Amino acid sequence: MNFEEGLVVTQERLSREAGSLGELLARLRGHISSVLIGDREWEQLLERARQLPVTMAALPFGFELPLHEHQPGADLGVSVVGGTGSAAYFENMIRCGNEDPVISGIVGLLHETEREGSHLGRVIGRKMMLEYDVWSAPGATRPAPGIFLRPAERPIMGGGDDERTQDIGVVLAALVSAVGWSFDSAERRLTEHVHLAQPADTRIDSFGAFPARERAIRLALTGFRSLHNIAEFLERAGWRGGRALSTVSSLEEHGGFVSLGAHIDVRSDGLGPSLGLSFIAKHRVAKDPSYWLDRPDQWTTFFNGLRQEELAVPEKLEALAAWSPGPTTLFGASGAFVLVRGIHHIKLVLSGGRIAQVKAYPFMAMTAALPA
Repeated sequence: MNFEEGLVVTQERLSREAGSLGELLARLRGHISSVLIGDREWEQLLERARQLPVTMAALPFGFELPLHEHQPGADLGVSVVGGTGSAAYFENMIRCGNEDPVISGIVGLLHETEREGSHLGRVIGRKMMLEYDVWSAPGATRPAPGIFLRPAERPIMGGGDDERTQDIGVVLAALVSAVGWSFDSAERRLTEHVHLAQPADTRIDSFGAFPARERAIRLALTGFRSLHNIAEFLERAGWRGGRALSTVSSLEEHGGFVSLGAHIDVRSDGLGPSLGLSFIAKHRVAKDPSYWLDRPDQWTTFFNGLRQEELAVPEKLEALAAWSPGPTTLFGASGAFVLVRGIHHIKLVLSGGRIAQVKAYPFMAMTAALPA
């Protein structure tokens, strides 16, 4: 049974287990430390996840955890793929008369990527990611999710050739339309400038936009080997806060990661003042069957560096170190499932010449335990 067939089976089985992602998550509470997500914050997360389909658990979903603060909260990230139950959920909302412009934008993206000969589909495939502000948006507010598009089918590598420049324009146009913004030529020119500045062996991993926040295109570029490489790139791109990189040089000396990423905001008037630095401890190859399987000790060295530099709450690091114990078998009403957990990356946010935030991005996914 291949991945697509297994995905269909897993979604069907999950649909018999729970009526929503929130209902399923409630049963997984024992696998998530209250040090990372407190009981009150957990209820807030469940309330938001109850508005999402349980089939989302068949694909990797995860959390944004603030490691620099004692308060144990989390935001929620999920995947939506054309042809799955998650896509059908949003499409059904529109058929039932939902007039939310962002929901309409999500469905529009799904339809465009499935259209025969779609340029957008050739670049990003049928997948998008949604990020829901939960802990970072307290109270009764329910801001629209951020939308992220990944050029996974046709990677946008550095080098600036005409074909990749066209791909950038297509992805940008689709993204801003989906979140309800008008096209901005200055925004596109600056995005192309950033692309020309990136090294040839790096790629634009994702384009993101948050319709509920101040307008900016969040670019994530990955494949950097050192802070020096990032500093050279930032100078070419025109980001003015390059000196702030010195604040994390000691962390680089501790090691424990295989590559780095840079997260920058592109605005029509220039690059945003904050910079995200992502640290990745494992090379992930999409077609490798072990893509989502992490070793329990994978982050030990890097976490030791965070601890020694006093950049994160020690209790949270200890809890996060136990996040990836290996595949776990769970038994539900429809049979057995395998729960997979891992940590995608750790991100430091530099702002005002200092390290302002340290965040972890752990993920989970469930699959039906099928015979070999």
